[in-house]
Amino acid sequence: MSIQNNPQLQLARDFLSYTGENIFLTGKAGTGKTTFLKTLKKNSPKRMVVVAPTGVAAINAGGVTIHSFFQLPFSPYVPGAKMQNEGIRRFSKNKINIIRSLDLLVIDEISMVRADMLDAIDEVLRRFKNRRKPFGGVQLLMIGDLQQLAPVVKEDDWNILQNHYETAFFFSSRALKNSSFTGIELKHIFRQSDQDFIDLLNKVRENEMNFDDLKKLNSRFKPNFNPPEEEGYITLTTHNYQANRINANHLNKLSTKKHTFECSVEDDFPESSYPANAVLEIKNGAQVMFLKNDASIEKKYYNGKIGKVTTIDDDQIEVLCPGETEPIIVERAVWENTKYNLNARTSEIEENVVGKFVQFPLKLAWAITIHKSQGLTFEKAVIDAKQSFAHGQVYVALSRCKNLEGLVLSTPLDSGSVISDETVIGFTEDVERNQPNDNDLEKSRKSYELELIKELYDFSFVIRSAHYILKVWEDNAEFLMGNLNETLRKMLVPVKEEMADVAERFYIQVKNLLNGSGPAENNPALQERIQKATGYFSEKMEQLILQPLDDAGFQTDNQALRKRITDAIGRLEMDLNVKKACLEASSKEFSIPSYLETRAVAAIEKPTSKKRSKVAAVNVDHPEFYKKLVEWRDLKAEETGLAISRVLRQRVMATIANELPATSSQLKTVKGMGGKKMEQFGQEILALILEYRNKKGMDIPLNANEEVALAGLGTKEQSLKLFQNGLSVVEVAKKRNLAPSTIEGHLAHFVQKGELDIFELIPPEKYETIKTKLEQNPDRETTSEIKNKLGDDFSYGEIRLVIADLQK
Repeated sequence: MSIQNNPQLQLARDFLSYTGENIFLTGKAGTGKTTFLKTLKKNSPKRMVVVAPTGVAAINAGGVTIHSFFQLPFSPYVPGAKMQNEGIRRFSKNKINIIRSLDLLVIDEISMVRADMLDAIDEVLRRFKNRRKPFGGVQLLMIGDLQQLAPVVKEDDWNILQNHYETAFFFSSRALKNSSFTGIELKHIFRQSDQDFIDLLNKVRENEMNFDDLKKLNSRFKPNFNPPEEEGYITLTTHNYQANRINANHLNKLSTKKHTFECSVEDDFPESSYPANAVLEIKNGAQVMFLKNDASIEKKYYNGKIGKVTTIDDDQIEVLCPGETEPIIVERAVWENTKYNLNARTSEIEENVVGKFVQFPLKLAWAITIHKSQGLTFEKAVIDAKQSFAHGQVYVALSRCKNLEGLVLSTPLDSGSVISDETVIGFTEDVERNQPNDNDLEKSRKSYELELIKELYDFSFVIRSAHYILKVWEDNAEFLMGNLNETLRKMLVPVKEEMADVAERFYIQVKNLLNGSGPAENNPALQERIQKATGYFSEKMEQLILQPLDDAGFQTDNQALRKRITDAIGRLEMDLNVKKACLEASSKEFSIPSYLETRAVAAIEKPTSKKRSKVAAVNVDHPEFYKKLVEWRDLKAEETGLAISRVLRQRVMATIANELPATSSQLKTVKGMGGKKMEQFGQEILALILEYRNKKGMDIPLNANEEVALAGLGTKEQSLKLFQNGLSVVEVAKKRNLAPSTIEGHLAHFVQKGELDIFELIPPEKYETIKTKLEQNPDRETTSEIKNKLGDDFSYGEIRLVIADLQK
């Protein structure tokens, strides 16, 4: 099948290459949808990812499941609930970068995708790519036939979803309704060549059979049909148990030896995605179906081909197919489970093999379910559709056959056998009526070029980001310091007047230049205007945005608030980085492929966000010291395990950096440097202040070293330190502006602990006199009564010191 020889396929390819239009690629069974996808994967003009609703469908499409790529919960998605039940799982940096750089998302078997799942995809894409555009601005290619298999919706799930969606089908998605899409129907049928049979299938597909059509179809009813084994008929059933029963019965009837082959699984390959039986039980004479296309040059078999086993060895199985004289030698095949990754060197999206499934590509094929026959082609089939229960089942079964003669009905069909959904019929008819042509393609192409050029010079994101950050600042001003708010406020007017408003006027010029001309790359006048505009906007971006932002910063002790503002600044810087790269790339020539590639790579190469809470942004008298104080605080927080705000609040640091208190008593007056804080960190802070004062040639107190030594001590420890430095009790009291008795009480504490010798405080003879009097105190006299008996030569403090020593 050649795209060039098929106008619909060529149109689909061109829409995907040159426009941003979402595409619904549909067509009757056998029209080449699967083949088109395989060709697109090899020659994609855009960065793309392929997903499918089930594991087997994903393996067959060479992609991944929707749930695994977008990390969605299996519960229903309720619009507006933002996945509150289970939440969007944490995405890896690799996955985020893939989404940021994504141009095209291919969803295979779209008929089986529920509307809510498409809306969940929309939320993830908006979150990581562009929150203002449906599906984050990613183009969708949705492949499938709505007249075939429908989405599976449990009753409990539909009880929830019916309040939000008209139907469970993908076209009821809110996100899809908010975006446009073009439906392209493939007309040419490759599977069938008999036009009468094709016409009959179309009537079944659209539930338009009349009496004559039903009669013609039922002419293939053959009661108790028992086909000869050599003719290779396969029975299509509605339920698994029916197919399993038929296969088991046929296998048991064979008298040959049963052989068992177990699969081999490497690394990551979920059981739900196994493309063949984990355990293959087979005998000589068994009818089998190939489950894979032959990867060799000979191409001797294809997925769905029927044959009979003639020889079984340990390493190979021989299968003879109807109409052939030579058996096919079948060896174990490998299916690969892939995941998408970014190549660190090329920044290209790559498929990495994360697991392998190895098994003979065969399964028993006297019977298979209609569901599993999707996409397959059979020469001869028996259709057992009497228990048909879902939309499109009968059509899928009948359309697996190449012609009417190869089809046998085990039970006759009536008008009620064909289950169809009127909403689906209405939707598909609308798609058929509105097929695009070359003029529509040209309009979409111009519209897309215009959109990309407008995006190139759109700086409204800067204004939105600035307003958001300023609102956060306004709501939390008491916790924030720095010049970031003033920088953003001053930036708003010039960015609007000199960039946003100019871009609007330029957009009108571009619109006129694109009218009546070919592609942008073939339009010299347009290219000249783009180059001039690129120079203008690049210079303005540097002057009005990048330079001011580089000098802006903020500080806050609130961790959540810091993250909120830092994340917002990070997003702004990322967008500016992408904008700068796109402007540079377009300065020579603008083209869709070049622009998309540049935008994608720039989005991947996320720059290291500048630390916007930088010290220089805080307005203090001594910014150099403030920076040093912040560094000390960060180190202290790391050492102690305390939050930085628990070590020292930013406003306390700002006050210290303004006043530079040089003594312990001055430092204590700073609000927030209370007793406990002074005990914990006063000594170190005072040492930093004195070091800075000395460096800058500022006044230093005469007793500076003593101040540092005392700064981190408690009140008792300070008295002890001064006493040990040679001051008398009276001198310590005077220095500390306390009563001598208070100082004696402080020192008594250390006498009792054994850290201070009492004879440094009172002479031995006084000590002995007080000690004797205390030991002769059978009536437990008070300190006051003992003092009266001792006389005026003894103080209360001395008595307490001896008591402390005796309690040691």
